[in-house]
Amino acid sequence: MKTLSAIRKSVRSGEKVACLTAYDASFAHWVSTAGVDVILVGDSLGMVVQGHKTTLPVSLDEMVYHTQMVQRGNQSSWCIADLPFMSDTSVETCLSAASRLMKEGQANMVKLEGGERVLPMVKAMSDLGIPVCGHLGLLPQSVEKHGYKVAGRDESSAEKLMSQAQGLEQAGADMLVLECVPADLAKEITSRLNIPVIGIGSGPACDGQVLVLQDILGITVGKTPLFAHNFLAATNSIESAIRSYVKAVKEESFPAQEHCF
Repeated sequence: MKTLSAIRKSVRSGEKVACLTAYDASFAHWVSTAGVDVILVGDSLGMVVQGHKTTLPVSLDEMVYHTQMVQRGNQSSWCIADLPFMSDTSVETCLSAASRLMKEGQANMVKLEGGERVLPMVKAMSDLGIPVCGHLGLLPQSVEKHGYKVAGRDESSAEKLMSQAQGLEQAGADMLVLECVPADLAKEITSRLNIPVIGIGSGPACDGQVLVLQDILGITVGKTPLFAHNFLAATNSIESAIRSYVKAVKEESFPAQEHCF
């Protein structure tokens, strides 16, 4: 099985990290056997699987359930599970939720959204030996307040994102996802951090890339994100499409200019 130390070693050697979402055992099997380094059991399942308009309705019970399914099918990938909306409002609730995702769901790492607000939770989890992935930029759990838009376009917000990223690392985060951040800013953040930085719509300079599985298969319901690409269109099988995605990430041909802000 892929380990955090192996991912760190790959990043230090200059190899890009390929990450995809999965929400059940079957897709987890094919994603992991096709060479994906990291599976993200995202609360995006609320939109992709459950048909909600946002990720907000997803419960902790549902995240545990889907993580269990993914880990049954997962053959080799590192598995990150999202802490769902309102499960990280305090150190106590966050540790309780993370404990369930790790013990019941068998996740290898938990991910939470936000900057300064979540630093006490990140430190508490790290101190207890729980691997933590931060998430900055566009925050889907805050969409009702901030909407879906690129983060860090002006100097003030760019400086804030940089400070938040460094704060998360100092608090003990082991990895960071940057969503919809201008490519130049994402490059600068990645260069300043010692932890792997995984981008989604944040340019090619990040240490790795993550996409929603359905987006790379061209079966997105609704509008396809600008940063996504249909890898199934050029092949004849889901497995080949996933392998093509991994190859493109590793060879740094994805994301291309048209996938960046």
